[in-house]
Amino acid sequence: MATPTTPTTSRTEASADLTGIRLDAGSLRVLAHPMRSRLLSRLRIGGPATATDLATALGTNSGATSYHLRKLEAVGLVTDTGDGEGKRRLWRAATDFHSYYPSDFVGDEDSETALNWLARDYVRHFSEQAERWVDASPAWPAAWQDACGSSDDMVLLTAEQLSAMRDEIGDIVARYRRVGQGNPDAKRIAVYLFAYALDLENVPAR
Repeated sequence: MATPTTPTTSRTEASADLTGIRLDAGSLRVLAHPMRSRLLSRLRIGGPATATDLATALGTNSGATSYHLRKLEAVGLVTDTGDGEGKRRLWRAATDFHSYYPSDFVGDEDSETALNWLARDYVRHFSEQAERWVDASPAWPAAWQDACGSSDDMVLLTAEQLSAMRDEIGDIVARYRRVGQGNPDAKRIAVYLFAYALDLENVPAR
């Protein structure tokens, strides 16, 4: 699973113009924290910011924000731009996205626990963002209300075929990633993909 800009936007591979990091056990455990997950998301969406700016945006204090930014820096998820003034460090996300694969952590109980928390946090974040759009959408032009929103469908396939489908969808998203650049009518849009099994009681043998 890969997450380019927001904690919940998913795709299997990144396009050539994006930089990414595959989470290992250490970086996964660092990121599995409510403040750190939000800090990384904020930097990816809003661009470089100081600890004070981030503390204001997230409703916390700059001391706590600085502490968590250093934790993220230690595992390569954020970095100091070097453009800050005096002691006011200016932070940015070190990469455009991060990816993780549950198979990397099989048998590592601490990492599996961290991954479970992170996955649930992404679902909560998506729900919050989706509800914000539902609240705000009536003020947007009808064309945008029609174009945005959610849809669901059902497919019957193998795990390998599902991976291939996700890759194809990822390629489409990559093709449209900056198609609106330079157009004053273009807006940034979050695109989510969440695939899950319907027959939860029928667990595959492998």
